[in-house]
Amino acid sequence: MFIVTLLCNPDDPTLDPSMVDALRNAWGGGDIQWLAPDLAAKFAVARVPENRDSVWQELQAARIDMVIQPAEGQRKAMLIADMDSTVIRQECIDELAAEAGIGPRVAEITARAMNGELDFEGALKERVALLKGLKAGVIEKVLDSRITYTPGGDVLVATMRANGGHAVLVSGGFTNFADRVGARLGFNETRANTLLIENGQLTGEVAEPILGREAKVAALREISARLGLALDQVMAVGDGANDLGMLGLAGAGIALHAKPSVAAQCDIRINHGDLTALLYLQGYNRDEFAAV
Repeated sequence: MFIVTLLCNPDDPTLDPSMVDALRNAWGGGDIQWLAPDLAAKFAVARVPENRDSVWQELQAARIDMVIQPAEGQRKAMLIADMDSTVIRQECIDELAAEAGIGPRVAEITARAMNGELDFEGALKERVALLKGLKAGVIEKVLDSRITYTPGGDVLVATMRANGGHAVLVSGGFTNFADRVGARLGFNETRANTLLIENGQLTGEVAEPILGREAKVAALREISARLGLALDQVMAVGDGANDLGMLGLAGAGIALHAKPSVAAQCDIRINHGDLTALLYLQGYNRDEFAAV
């Protein structure tokens, strides 16, 4: 059996019950369960419909996300999440660069790296080098004035932890940001790169080894093994090319508002929902969400 989940943007809950009913009937599905009125619903089907892709395209035009996944093992015991442009809305290095007056130059490199056009490690070193001499105090300024959180992140982490889950924030960005973001959202642990600082200024270098695509995969393998979990008990979420390894390895890998070249390589794509979509995909009702 498979579960079809339909959801939309919580700020614009326009999931039409008649449309859900029509799709269920066309696919010979089971009873519809509303996880949240006008926002998220699911039903079971015996097999993946042949016209899944064309229906997905039609629903995207209506600003509705659709995911079809095996019914067994929907709820996951571990979450591993990217930080930049996933649980926060910005790329931290771009915000530092903006403070340094070189925002567009660095942002262009970031965009190409996240789209898979550049080697991540080389692109990171190049961008960090451009920040040489920036006062370390700017990091706190950026955290306080430029960083905003993707809606639903705190609810996602709190709900999974309340149900025995383990949450890991793993970032190709920097510990200066990841530690604070992870603590704010309630993650059990964080991993990220370390910006080198001397005499109150950025040196233009990042500590080795650099945490990139393979390090995220290694973190997923290491932490799940430590917890005694199989890989199919893990949910991963990210948006960039350096997330593809862990998205492909996890039992559920979600491309969240991802770069086009990244989304094209993922079966689970959320383009309209926020981070609470990851709870609906696990079958949680909104009434089951943890209070934050």
